[in-house]
Amino acid sequence: MAADSQLISLTARQAVELLRQRKVSPLELVDAAAARIAATDAGVNAMPTLCLDRARDRARRIMQGKSGTDAPPWLGGLPIAVKDLNDVAGVRTTYGSPIYADHVPARSDLMVERLEERGAIVMGKSNTPEFGAGANTFNEVFGETRNPWNTSLTCGGSSGGSAVALATGQVWLATGSDLGGSLRTPASFCSVVGLRPSPGRVANGPQERPFGTLSVEGPMGRNAGDVAMMLDAMTGWHIEDPLSLEAPAESFQTAAAAKRRPKRVGFSPDLGIAPVDPEVRDICAAAARRFQELGATVEEACPDFSGAVDSFKTLRAAGFVAGYADLYETQRDKLKPEVIWNIEHGLKITAGEIARAELARGALYHRVAKFFGDYDLLLCPAAIVPPFDVRQRWIKELNGVTFDNYVEWIRITYAVTLTSCPAISVPCGFTRDGRPVGLQMVGRPRGEAALLSAATAFEELVGLAKLLPIEPRAGEPD
Repeated sequence: MAADSQLISLTARQAVELLRQRKVSPLELVDAAAARIAATDAGVNAMPTLCLDRARDRARRIMQGKSGTDAPPWLGGLPIAVKDLNDVAGVRTTYGSPIYADHVPARSDLMVERLEERGAIVMGKSNTPEFGAGANTFNEVFGETRNPWNTSLTCGGSSGGSAVALATGQVWLATGSDLGGSLRTPASFCSVVGLRPSPGRVANGPQERPFGTLSVEGPMGRNAGDVAMMLDAMTGWHIEDPLSLEAPAESFQTAAAAKRRPKRVGFSPDLGIAPVDPEVRDICAAAARRFQELGATVEEACPDFSGAVDSFKTLRAAGFVAGYADLYETQRDKLKPEVIWNIEHGLKITAGEIARAELARGALYHRVAKFFGDYDLLLCPAAIVPPFDVRQRWIKELNGVTFDNYVEWIRITYAVTLTSCPAISVPCGFTRDGRPVGLQMVGRPRGEAALLSAATAFEELVGLAKLLPIEPRAGEPD
């Protein structure tokens, strides 16, 4: 078919269509992705673990008709990246932790199994901070992942490796996960698209705590239509996930392509809870006003997010105790300081504090539900700052507001997590010095279809998706 450079420039949907028409083979795409990773990863460190023999073997099986079906949402042999928090059978999976530096799981997790059943080919594991803790992608196993728009800057986290792999054209789609903003922050920092779906939309596990609603798995791509196609391939009920939802009657790809436009949109520069860099605020406000060109009424409005900060801090800490207290007891010396802090905070909280956090979350949900009785979308920045020096672990102060821990600077995303509403980060502009900025779009509960439709319409209006993929750009820190 085409040269490698032409193949990597295809959208995921274009590549899948060529696969369906047999104008390109899965093996050609695997080879093109492998060549692109070899050409670009030294400067960004997005894909530290590759499984190319496994990928080529799977490509051959698909070409021989020995794997899966050709019915939608079949991906036809499209190479993807899988975040290093998700198990892939027979492939080194570290969770970004020295404790698991040599871990090779025997079974893939549910999301990976489903994607492979539907024709995805795993190229390798994308880098992530230890246990996904932190919105800057670095760890003691593989080091730091750098932003391809300026390699002196952070790519965000915790799905940072996936975002960078997409922006540089190493793969066409990538998996991410999101507890406090781990899909949305790196999407904003790398000018790609990351969707945090509703809990249950993507089957999760198998895991010891299958009833959690704070952390979800989700799709990442270079544009909203590609993300919608990947979400179709990820969804569906699974017996091992008690929260999993049936796939909708209308595909998300169909909904996205319809570009149904919202009628009334609420915009908030800060959700009333976070300082925001002035330039980011202005870029996102200008992006929100562009919804008027889509026929929407745009008003400055948002639900009352009071109580969200304390609620999330408590519930997250309780989750860290449940997930990592055993490691804290036995291998504390191998955990990074931020993880230790989160566990120790959780060990100090009381049952009463957890109860109050749950009640505050419930009250927030009811306020959000009332808001979406009047508005179709809530818009706000996807990050309070543009990408910063990769050597800085987290933002400690902004506009005179001091953050006393590594989570607080992502309030603008984790507050939305508490609502269980789907949220997507879509590129909306660049700072004067060329750093990407993303717009966070929040939809009604379980409203991924309408959200993706609006995101596609907005994306077409601003025209930034055409800038990808890019060559990594070396930069020097300030």
